[in-house]
Amino acid sequence: MSTSSLFKWRHFLPEIILLNVRWYCRYSLSYRDLEEMMQERGMGADHSTINRWVLRYALELDKRIRLHLKPTNDSWRVDETYIKVRGVWKYLYRAVDSEGNTLDFMLSTKRDGKAAARFFRKVLKGQHTQAPRVITVDKNAAYPIAIETLKEDEVIDQETELRQSKYLNNIVEQDHRHIKHTVKPMMGFKSFNSARKTLRGIEAMNMIRKGQVKEVKPGDSASQVKFIEAIFGIAA
Repeated sequence: MSTSSLFKWRHFLPEIILLNVRWYCRYSLSYRDLEEMMQERGMGADHSTINRWVLRYALELDKRIRLHLKPTNDSWRVDETYIKVRGVWKYLYRAVDSEGNTLDFMLSTKRDGKAAARFFRKVLKGQHTQAPRVITVDKNAAYPIAIETLKEDEVIDQETELRQSKYLNNIVEQDHRHIKHTVKPMMGFKSFNSARKTLRGIEAMNMIRKGQVKEVKPGDSASQVKFIEAIFGIAA
């Protein structure tokens, strides 16, 4: 999709829209925080408008960074954390490699073998991931069921080791904190679909922050901005 059609009828410059999407998905800010910050800069973007921007472009951000992600290794660390949607806890499956690089993520209404198997299949489809040599999980009984299913379906090798160790899984549990820290000011999502879209933007910004894209070094905010504007076709 061209840049002109992507931002058509938005009444704001693409740079301003992406600034709000980037800040919302990267920092602990509410929509009303951003509304005030825009007012200070003489821009009348209210919180509902910014909400629409995030739901539209967070999804697009996740799609566009995929081709730029660096390869990850074959040691997976998998866990799930909790996300509140309409007052009910849902499950955010997340996987990183042994160096802390994000493999993928999936929001699910259930926490069982079928959901875990669906998540593993999603990770395997990633262009930046490779087949696992070892998968480290916690003591959740759903994971052995999921791995057995995948081996029976010949989705993963029979030699793939499933290692259930909470200690070795600390790396993914620590990585959850960045997501939870960003989600906290949102005080829960109003729908599963809005949660799914927003989380894709948050996870995308987390990958960019960690330096997982080829053009950006970890913690380099200036190059993050240039990269995001470039993939949306608005770089100077």
